[in-house]
Amino acid sequence: MSGPRPAVGVGAVLLDSAGRVLLGRRVKAGERETWCLPGGHLEAGETFESAAAREADEEAGLAVGDPSVFALAVRLDGSGVTVGVAGRGGGTPVVREPHVFAEWTWVARDALPSPLFPASAVLLALWWGTAAPSGWSAHRVGPA
Repeated sequence: MSGPRPAVGVGAVLLDSAGRVLLGRRVKAGERETWCLPGGHLEAGETFESAAAREADEEAGLAVGDPSVFALAVRLDGSGVTVGVAGRGGGTPVVREPHVFAEWTWVARDALPSPLFPASAVLLALWWGTAAPSGWSAHRVGPA
């Protein structure tokens, strides 16, 4: 089989002491506006946990406490693989990439904004044990 190889990304489910999740309002040029978890592509030599920690710092200025892999999701169109990493978060997020994000905020499960970035939607579904969106093969893989 030939063709492009899917990109490997990570998404960080950061929860504060109140159980709220960190979401950013993504306003990247050329894309529709969505809400998403901190995340991005895996870089050479990184673990999934270190990639999630790097992305949370680069995007929102926050550290990830006790990161742990909990999910694996594959887009059925072949465009990507996303690994979910959960960890403790807290503090006041800062927009560090204004060309990508307009804001970061802690959000309760019952107050999730929409639309969610597709990879974030599938990871949050796996985290909370709800049905994953169509178009994904998604699996909970860890105890996080």
